[in-house]
Amino acid sequence: MRRHVPLLATAVLVVALMGPSNARAGDAHLLPDLRQAPVGCAGGQTGDPAGCTDWDVCVVADAEAPTGPCGSAGEAVRLRFTTAADNVGDGPLLIYGSRARAEEPTMTARQAFQSSVDGKIPGSYAEAQNPIPATLYYEPAPSHTHWHLLDFEHFQLRTPDGRVVVTDRKTGFCLGDRYPLHDALPHRPDDPGTPEGALADYLRQNRCGHHAPEALEVAEGISVGYGDDYRYAVDFQWLDLTRVRSGVYDVLNVVNGDRSLVEKSYDNNTSSVAISLQWPGGAAQPPLRITSPPVVKLLRSCPGEATCARRAAGDALLDPLPSVVTVPG
Repeated sequence: MRRHVPLLATAVLVVALMGPSNARAGDAHLLPDLRQAPVGCAGGQTGDPAGCTDWDVCVVADAEAPTGPCGSAGEAVRLRFTTAADNVGDGPLLIYGSRARAEEPTMTARQAFQSSVDGKIPGSYAEAQNPIPATLYYEPAPSHTHWHLLDFEHFQLRTPDGRVVVTDRKTGFCLGDRYPLHDALPHRPDDPGTPEGALADYLRQNRCGHHAPEALEVAEGISVGYGDDYRYAVDFQWLDLTRVRSGVYDVLNVVNGDRSLVEKSYDNNTSSVAISLQWPGGAAQPPLRITSPPVVKLLRSCPGEATCARRAAGDALLDPLPSVVTVPG
């Protein structure tokens, strides 16, 4: 059956999304604020990010496979790590995708804003206020079978002077309220009878048009006080280290890098960690045939910063933090 009805226009949400009719003058919006969580930390984790263990080094037999069992020898070496983005703003992040016909392979996207005047949240793509360049496509891989939003987050491996060595191959994101935050946020939804509460109830269960390649509209997003994470064993949650020489590097993670999503602040959209990479035997160059993985150590975690390796190379390289990388297999 083709899905023509706007995704949030269900009986349980129609009344709530309309919000109270106590409109005042003005057209202000309650904006989200996306915070890039520390690299390699589980979503919502608190404490010293240097102790996060949601990352590892994985040698895979098939360099073209997005996932695969980890071993000690193979074709490719991957630095796998969890990525997470939090909403610490005043309003929900809400994105609608839409297409006119099921024959179109992708959906265009718009960002919707909650009104600070009457609390109303747009209930469909047609009502959403901000067109964005990102698109959505249906991912048929067995571990997904839902619609993915492209270009929400990106990650890179960089030298201390900023040269990009490796970029991600991440395909897309299905955003929802996957974990709660511990921050004290006045606009956190706590009443399901409010527009933001009804939306949060939806986003906690959101699967982005799961098993619905025929859908004409989907919605995804993150409520205030929640976050969305992708664990390090998920498809393409890695950077390829196979041809990277030994040295010190930044692993950079950025949400909303092109700033096409309107936010309250862009100051917290980046996080990085500094790592050292050493191939076996003290080799400067990677081997032609991988029979043993490199040793990767976390030197420093720098939440909210784009560069971490420059200062880590000077002092932490001499006294690195204990390695939390595991080498499965």
